[in-house]
Amino acid sequence: MSFKVEQLEEKNMVKLVIEAGAEEFEAGLNTAYNKNKNKINVPGFRKGKAPRKMIEKLYGAEIFFEEAANSIIPDAYSKAAKESELDIVSQPKISVVQLESGKPFVFEAEVAVRPEVELGTYKGVEVSKADTEVTDADIEEELKKVQDQNSRTVSIDDRAVKDGDMTVIDFEGFVDGVAFDGGKGENYPLTIGSHSFIDNFEEQIIGMNIGDEKDINVTFPEDYHAENLKGKPATFKVSVKEIKEKQLPELDDDFAQDVSDFDTLAEYKEDLKKKIAERKEADAKSKKESEVLAKVVEASNMDIPQAMIDTQVNRMVEDFAMRLQQQGLSVEQYFQYTGLTPDKIMEDMKPEAVKRIKNSLVLEAIAKAENIEVSDEEFEDELKKMADMYKMEVEKIKEFMQDAEAKQMRDDIAVQKAVDLIVSSAVEK
Repeated sequence: MSFKVEQLEEKNMVKLVIEAGAEEFEAGLNTAYNKNKNKINVPGFRKGKAPRKMIEKLYGAEIFFEEAANSIIPDAYSKAAKESELDIVSQPKISVVQLESGKPFVFEAEVAVRPEVELGTYKGVEVSKADTEVTDADIEEELKKVQDQNSRTVSIDDRAVKDGDMTVIDFEGFVDGVAFDGGKGENYPLTIGSHSFIDNFEEQIIGMNIGDEKDINVTFPEDYHAENLKGKPATFKVSVKEIKEKQLPELDDDFAQDVSDFDTLAEYKEDLKKKIAERKEADAKSKKESEVLAKVVEASNMDIPQAMIDTQVNRMVEDFAMRLQQQGLSVEQYFQYTGLTPDKIMEDMKPEAVKRIKNSLVLEAIAKAENIEVSDEEFEDELKKMADMYKMEVEKIKEFMQDAEAKQMRDDIAVQKAVDLIVSSAVEK
């Protein structure tokens, strides 16, 4: 195997021209033949017994070309990428140049390489000072959340629906007098004021009693996911079957004893104040980090190739699909429910992908500029955190960890140290 590197017109894009010798291609053809000979019918021969030349004569010399090429490409590309010492940051775009019997197999791999970063000012960046004061209103808001979490639901039969009620309804929707797909529901739970239905649907249920039936008129939004309903006026025939309301507990010492380890409401409020202060401090720290990093990135220059962006988007899509699966939902079901398409999802993810790439490149450049190193002690501390998270022994973690993973962990620690550096030097105003 041999290769050469060619610079492409787009900045930070290169092409690896990789050549596998004729003997290697011939070996690939033999591998493809042995793998598939039992599946091919040749008159006069039992399956698996026909010579390769006979099969090629009958079905064409190219019958094993594609599989032979596919068996060679992964290892050949991997070797060329490693030997080139290029810092490749995208998946390769493969194209075949020469594919003939008795000749070397030649293919090209277009890849993005890590862009150089021209750093701007990254120390002493000015950021706005966050307000971390805990007010009485903050404490009351937190109390209301806990009060709501400890409420009880009571069935109502002596009054009409009001805002905030939990109802059970039957409904069927019509456009131009014709029922439409997906517009019917029975025993449907709906909280009034949740805005889970379109337009002013929920507001029109207010005032209805159990057993009441009513025509509710709404208009579908222009950006509605169902093409046949966009901007269309519709009528829903609705009947109310149940009304329930949430009853909140009294805010007193008994409440404090029920929801906490404190005997009085005053003590409980003091504890809430402390926890809110801790949360505000954490939020302020996170906000400061984001603001500092955004300004440092904005002051820096780099040329990000499209292939690098596409690779990042693909990773994000894969992560998104994995999270959906963990929730018991397939990607196909998600598209069906939301009306979105794969292309739309990927387009929507591009700004975040670019942001992540820029953040990473800038922080890596700062770590390099500041000669940030990761000590063995810092590396061990990170391993201990990981071991605690997975409830494993540190030595077991080390057994599972490859060299590449260990290097990535060290790089991540260095990047975090770069974040700490720019944040600690920032000026709050």
